[in-house]
Amino acid sequence: MLTVSVKWQKEVFKSVEIDTSQPPYVFKCQLYDLTGVPPERQKIMVKGGLLKDDADWSTVGVKQGQKLMMMGTADEVVNAPEKGPVFMEDLPEEEQVASLGHSAGLFNLGNTCYMNSTVQCLHSVPELKSALLTYSHSGRSNDLDQTSHMLTVATRDLFNELDKSVKPVAPMQFWMVLRKKYPQFSQLHNGVFMQQDAEECWTQLLYTLSQSLQSPGSSVNVDTVKDIFGIELASRIHCQESGEESSETESTYSLKCHISQEVNHLHEGLKHGLKSELEKASPALGRSAIYFKESRINGLPRYLTIQFVRFFWKRESNQKAKILRKVDYPLELDVYDLCSDELRKRLEGPRQVLRDEEGKKLGLKANEKSSSSKDGDVKTTDAEGLSNAGGESSAATSQEGVPAGKETCLTGVYDLVAVLTHKGRSADSGHYVAWVKQENGKWIEFDDDNPIPQREEDIVKLSGGGDWHMAYICMYKARTISM
Repeated sequence: MLTVSVKWQKEVFKSVEIDTSQPPYVFKCQLYDLTGVPPERQKIMVKGGLLKDDADWSTVGVKQGQKLMMMGTADEVVNAPEKGPVFMEDLPEEEQVASLGHSAGLFNLGNTCYMNSTVQCLHSVPELKSALLTYSHSGRSNDLDQTSHMLTVATRDLFNELDKSVKPVAPMQFWMVLRKKYPQFSQLHNGVFMQQDAEECWTQLLYTLSQSLQSPGSSVNVDTVKDIFGIELASRIHCQESGEESSETESTYSLKCHISQEVNHLHEGLKHGLKSELEKASPALGRSAIYFKESRINGLPRYLTIQFVRFFWKRESNQKAKILRKVDYPLELDVYDLCSDELRKRLEGPRQVLRDEEGKKLGLKANEKSSSSKDGDVKTTDAEGLSNAGGESSAATSQEGVPAGKETCLTGVYDLVAVLTHKGRSADSGHYVAWVKQENGKWIEFDDDNPIPQREEDIVKLSGGGDWHMAYICMYKARTISM
């Protein structure tokens, strides 16, 4: 062990010990503690030149009490940050929501998972939230009943609360008004509120909103809910026995996926759902006869809702029994072959442009039919801003993301954005959960008050075949293009 002094700039460090059993690099680390000069910047003068990190002290020739000279610049002193770290819990609640990337969960108020999952799915539709924001407390017209008005206000307020809250929300006011408007949701069993059918809750809520958001006192588009969710069907009804034939059109808010032994995929179930048999009076025969009804889609919505017809009334047990059969469904759904000839013609142009645009992304050459379009003339967009369920929107209004003077057109292609699942053997028991795609593209499982991130590839595995969660309602968002 040697003791030396070290001169660095104007300072002299006396009685610095050198452990000669350790390499010089250890000595340099000691000097770093004293001077702040990192070992790699230190130049220490010894006999024969500069002291190397791995030199042998016995050949260096340093003596007891020797004065060594060191050169080198110290590291800059790191100043404390002017603003300390900000933790998530210290942010304003609205900023916390933005950081999380998803909205809040909903407390289960006692078998209310059917309601919570419905609300979470519908809450993910920006166009519906925008329409509700313009609905005022005093917006009720004379032809709208008080409970419908109250339920619309409660829906608007609950959506707002979900957007602003990080902690789970208790939907007490919404639940009270829902039960007042639809008393069937107030059923009790042994003094406890019973589980209900989520599809019934979904349908009733949309029906109420369709009435309130088109009332004269409302400042929004009179066809708001129909424009977002409405599906136009054109049907041909014929009787083989009498040869009678007629046609009709109707509007609905969802398509049905009928499940049978032949159905393994959503598309097959939808085809079954567009065909039906009915018995009615035949003027030609003067008695009842069997009629066959075949429907085609004649007008598409921004958001396509599909119900898997998994429940049927079982007379023996006096309850809705469940069909557990596995029915696969895709992340991307194309309904072109389910459309009427008239609608197909309107979709052909936009579909070709969409194919060309997707081909460009993959480095493929665009179809010659669309090659005359200049770059930038076509833009793929989401469904927001669409105003015509028939396949086109007005070119007169400029929408966000859509160049002025262009039309936003449907393509018949949809992307999955929400799945409402059921776990259990009966619609009036078991557990409902919402799986919702967020604006950032990530999926969140809303199990009442507990939001859980999920992988997209796991969402399509909720297809049934056992007692695990299986899709009961799927919601798809239209893929559109502006041209």
